[in-house]
Amino acid sequence: MRFVSRLLEGEEMSYLCREFGISRKTGYKIYDRYKECGLEALTDRPRRPYRYGNQLPMQVESAIVQLKREKPHWGARKLRELLLRKFSSEVRVPAVSTIHAVLDRHGLVEPMKGRRPRAKGTPLSTGQHPNDLWCVDFKGEFLLGNRRYCYPLTVTDHAARFVLLCEALESTREETAFTAFEGLFKERGLPTGIRSDNGVPFASPNALFGLSKLSVWWLRLGIDIERIKPGKPQQNGRHERMHLTLKKETTRPARANFLQQQAEFDRWATEFNQERPHQALGMQFPADVYKPSVRPYNGIGELHYPFHDRTILVTTCGRICIHRKKINVSHVLQGQTLGLKEVDENTWLVSFMDYDLGYVDLDEKALQPLENPFGPHKV
Repeated sequence: MRFVSRLLEGEEMSYLCREFGISRKTGYKIYDRYKECGLEALTDRPRRPYRYGNQLPMQVESAIVQLKREKPHWGARKLRELLLRKFSSEVRVPAVSTIHAVLDRHGLVEPMKGRRPRAKGTPLSTGQHPNDLWCVDFKGEFLLGNRRYCYPLTVTDHAARFVLLCEALESTREETAFTAFEGLFKERGLPTGIRSDNGVPFASPNALFGLSKLSVWWLRLGIDIERIKPGKPQQNGRHERMHLTLKKETTRPARANFLQQQAEFDRWATEFNQERPHQALGMQFPADVYKPSVRPYNGIGELHYPFHDRTILVTTCGRICIHRKKINVSHVLQGQTLGLKEVDENTWLVSFMDYDLGYVDLDEKALQPLENPFGPHKV
């Protein structure tokens, strides 16, 4: 109103438009509207269109809602077929997407449950003695002088703070991790358990219980797997503190290539283990506390299930076949032998090693997982 009143008093349009922060086109539009309809024209007008070109008739929308209530388990595609037969050519039946939108607007669509399971972590052991618990992780990648990224794979003994491995890798792929751990196991033996975060290759976010091929291999070697909770790096705090020292002393500046960076890692690990006193160890060196494991690495043997009714091999696509019915288990278990025990008619308990994974209902053709069975063994 002040804009129009000042125009009527004789002020210039261009000056007022600049002051009120509007274009001259908008200013003239407001003024013309005032001249046509008076002060009422200056109030906000509804933005709703006068007509909808494709608005769904109320009768059709009511029919969709009614059919859904009669057939609560049917989706939009099947309901559309019913509408086509009911109305024939009398009424234009809307598309499947429109029917789904109507059902959603009336609260008749159940939201899909998230299929991706959220990692929760496992119980954690204390790791009071050497080789009771190893901690593993990838220190954050960094750029070498040759413009290639380096991904340091690190392994430490939880009790002795001994750096068992610091390997400069080109990626976090499972293949390179397998090779590194196999060499480590041959040199140092096997630990009782390994603690990691929930990232690859130590875990798979979409696999059963977050298992990965690497963690399945650890299980086959008789190693317990432990995982920290997401967003809780302090649960692997000793290892993360070692990463801070590693970053400060070996990556600033980074070396020119992988060979030079690995040589720097080896030099640093020797100093960390044999020359640097550790306050938590009573100022001893980690090498004074750590001793190689008495469990040698001899590869993996065959699995036996003497207390189960039968054994079954997981296919390359992660399935098992029972009575000609295919049940998805997990792709990370491909090639592994599972144990089956019939607990009821058409219901089987599925086990991997000493761990019960869940129950298979042959009528539903699906594995119903139990609670995550992995973590440190209770003594």
